[in-house]
Amino acid sequence: MQSSGHRFRDVEHHPLLADNDSYDSSSSSSEADMAERVWFIRDGCGMVCAVMTWLLVVYADFVVTFVMLLPSKDFWYSVINGVLFNCLAVLALSSHLRTMLTDPGAVPKGNATKEYMDNLQLKPGEVIYKCPKCCSIKPERAHHCSICKRCIRKMDHHCPWVNNCVGEKNQRFFVLFTMYIALISAHALVLCGFQFFSCVRGQWTECSDFSPPVTVILMIFLCLEGFLFLTFTAVMFGTQIHSICNDETEIERLKSEKPTWERRLRWEGMKSVFGGQPSLLWINPFAGFRIRRLLLRGKKGGPEFSV
Repeated sequence: MQSSGHRFRDVEHHPLLADNDSYDSSSSSSEADMAERVWFIRDGCGMVCAVMTWLLVVYADFVVTFVMLLPSKDFWYSVINGVLFNCLAVLALSSHLRTMLTDPGAVPKGNATKEYMDNLQLKPGEVIYKCPKCCSIKPERAHHCSICKRCIRKMDHHCPWVNNCVGEKNQRFFVLFTMYIALISAHALVLCGFQFFSCVRGQWTECSDFSPPVTVILMIFLCLEGFLFLTFTAVMFGTQIHSICNDETEIERLKSEKPTWERRLRWEGMKSVFGGQPSLLWINPFAGFRIRRLLLRGKKGGPEFSV
């Protein structure tokens, strides 16, 4: 943390710990220790929503593959659309996992100690603040999440569908998740339109291996799912891109907070979130993923639950 003055606007902020204040040292953790642990929030609602997300994607893949594409007599139509849809589904679920299992930028718990204050080498009269809920020094633009029970750097919001906060370190994966879900939803709706058209023109008994009533029910549910998810994720994707370009989180926008930081230019904000100059790595949720590092984390610290 830099020694420049930090003044925060949240009403929950209070002055730093005094000499007679105390905190639970067993709950503290360093940045190095957190880096060696797998991030996972043990929240019941979030875990249910995350599982539902996967089940809905699997359902869409089942209907597209086994109800619409495999029974089709057009070989290349089935192959091209099947490969495209399944690739988008894999990218969407991979982005979901990266968002859920990536530390969003949590501030270490319990670091507001006198020893830590001395190491900061603060100037006389300089003011910084601590979070009374997790007893940590709050960097600028950090907010406390009551579900994650941590202060999150550049916290945008807590999303139950990914069972995690969207913050400084995982916003890129969340943007990719919304983009790929919107794409597969649009693709599924287009395929449903072609399927209904071909079934109406021909024989319903020949356009699918399932009976006509089952085929219609499965496709109607897929259309409803695709329309709802397309609308939701497209709006969320646009909102995220707008926030990145304006260098403003959703919380800051809703609170109408006046920026005390120097805002990045739109293109600089995009490069900051997605990393470096524009390339295919921007849309690759596997970029930076190391299986060996993940295995070492499991051996050293094990998964970090109930953070």
